[in-house]
Amino acid sequence: MGEAKRVSLRLALLFLVAFVSFGQLRASDDDKILYESFEDSFEGRWIVSDKDDYKGVWKHAKSEGHDEYGLLVSEKARKYAIVKELDNPAILKDGTIVLQFETRFQNGLECGGAYLKYLRPQEAGWTPKDFDSESPYSIMFGPDKCGATNKVHFILKHKNPKSGEYIEHHLKFPPSVPSDKLTHVYTAILKPDNELRILIDGEEKKKANFLSSDDFEPPLIPAKTIPDPDDKKPADWDERAKIPDANAVKPDDWDEDAPMEIEDEEAVKPEGWLDDEPEEIDDPEATKPEDWDDEEDGEWEAPKIDNPKCEEAPGCGEWKRPMKSNPAYKGKWHAPLIDNPNYKGIWKPQEIPNPNYFELEKPDFEPIAAVGIEIWTMQDGILFGNILIADNEKVAESLRQTKWKPKFGIEKEKQKAEDAAAGIDGLTGFQKKVFDLLYQIADVSFLSQHKDKIIDIIEKAEKQPNLTIGVLISIVLVILTVLLKLIFGGKKPAKVEDKPAPVAESSNKEGSSGEKAEEDEKEDDAAAAAPRRRRREN
Repeated sequence: MGEAKRVSLRLALLFLVAFVSFGQLRASDDDKILYESFEDSFEGRWIVSDKDDYKGVWKHAKSEGHDEYGLLVSEKARKYAIVKELDNPAILKDGTIVLQFETRFQNGLECGGAYLKYLRPQEAGWTPKDFDSESPYSIMFGPDKCGATNKVHFILKHKNPKSGEYIEHHLKFPPSVPSDKLTHVYTAILKPDNELRILIDGEEKKKANFLSSDDFEPPLIPAKTIPDPDDKKPADWDERAKIPDANAVKPDDWDEDAPMEIEDEEAVKPEGWLDDEPEEIDDPEATKPEDWDDEEDGEWEAPKIDNPKCEEAPGCGEWKRPMKSNPAYKGKWHAPLIDNPNYKGIWKPQEIPNPNYFELEKPDFEPIAAVGIEIWTMQDGILFGNILIADNEKVAESLRQTKWKPKFGIEKEKQKAEDAAAGIDGLTGFQKKVFDLLYQIADVSFLSQHKDKIIDIIEKAEKQPNLTIGVLISIVLVILTVLLKLIFGGKKPAKVEDKPAPVAESSNKEGSSGEKAEEDEKEDDAAAAAPRRRRREN
């Protein structure tokens, strides 16, 4: 009898565990608002745009080295657009919302985007085949890299309740895009307490608050006051901190006509100088091409080469004395600057209440009615997969563990083996963190004028990891130079003029890789149009 009770108890426990597990599985499924694995063909479920601009061909293809399928960007230098409507719009105003997807740059990424657009409900009459860059979205999220752009975008389009205008609010200092050919998973977690977390491969890369002006540009909550557009600077307002000293007199011995350099009279022509030999001569081995057309190409001339006689001699051709600095040179005389007794400071218009100001406790998120990919990329081989919208973080974490992590581990080991075979050490974990930090530094506002230079240095260094220390030194020097200019100012102009400062134009939109790709394509077309040969120019 005792044995029968024990068997019954075990069966009851097994039934209970099975019931709980089934309940958890059902709860997990219910937490998925949208899940697209691309195990089956996308045709009929995802709709390709019919707009003329989008010539790129989407394919249902396996990820290289895996049996798992994804949505593939199959052609270079094309625009792509594809969209999937949700059965029911996802409401973002209540509770947690998780946006997650995988992407892999199988051929690398030099210039292109791989971000998703989460579309708000469209106007009446809109169909998925109408999807294009103008289709209004609620959130844009994902990697984008081209030129100076290297970031994982998070852009919220939010409606100003006063003006009714939709404004793009960009996450400040977003994480950079991993620079390899592995599968990466991007996660955005929107919390009900206004917190935003950005994860790459399950690791938190950015935490922000939707209502903080430190985290979004422009901030969701407008400034309480704005400069009065009707306020005008008084005619007698003097903004010059320094003015030329009207009582100063040019010294009698100041020679403004003295040249900056003069010939070195003490210089002597080196012994062995070949006065009658030219520095370059016609290449004696060059012959006129058979297809050279004198009428079309002009008179053929042999290309020049260095005169071999000059290699052993100190020099060839007419010898001239070298120039040296003129000790008597003083340049144009200018009166020294003195403090301006009428200086009133830099004029600013008075502040007035902002008519578009509003207070906000939570963002007024628009529902997500569809998920779209609308990109222009110069690379092919971009693979999208495991697209998820959920209201439970554990669902996203479970997908990362079961879908992404095994793939990533296989790809990582394969990359290590290939690097080892090629004698490449690759980036160490420390170096990866350094480069991620450097990309964030490049986005700092006061370095904006030097961003292209810094990005170029970083990208070259990523291809040569042994240069990490040198790169750090180079970027530190750039930063120090900028800081010194900010602290001590630049060279003061010799002549001070009272000219109005130009008015800067602002925009809520930020350029993406598509705009850069278009510029590159135009440059390539111009280069292709160059003539096949030209007569050598002297």
